[in-house]
Amino acid sequence: MEIRPAEADDFAAIEEIARRTWHATYDELDAGTIDRTVDEWYAPDSMPLDAPGTVVLVVEVDGNVVGFTHAVAQGDSADVLRLYVHPDHQGEGIGTALHERLIRELEAHGVETVRSLDFAFNDASRQFYTGLGFERTDTGEVVIEGERYDEAVYTLEL
Repeated sequence: MEIRPAEADDFAAIEEIARRTWHATYDELDAGTIDRTVDEWYAPDSMPLDAPGTVVLVVEVDGNVVGFTHAVAQGDSADVLRLYVHPDHQGEGIGTALHERLIRELEAHGVETVRSLDFAFNDASRQFYTGLGFERTDTGEVVIEGERYDEAVYTLEL
């Protein structure tokens, strides 16, 4: 397993991982909504690799990108906007290794508090983040195609 900064050539794999993960995870959303949202949210310009404070990492296994994360640091805090592992590779420790590398990158930016946001209905995400020491500290809301969905906000103090 190799974890490295994402490159422009990785975006096709990033989008495919997001699409496969959304379809495998978010039963509350219909397939068309998932596909349109992934097309919009996971385009190359949605994760500008050279923006200040932006960290985008990918995980390769046997030369194939199987996971990625995207976070943005602002001052002493950061938001993890995305952390996905292809469904065929979940449960192999890849997400934890990716998280650990992301934390080191964020610490290098001077981050002391990390937040992660996900759908409140995503029990797997809740288990993942609380297992890493995050606490659920807030709620939010995201609008997708005019529908409102509750978000859970998890926080980790470094």
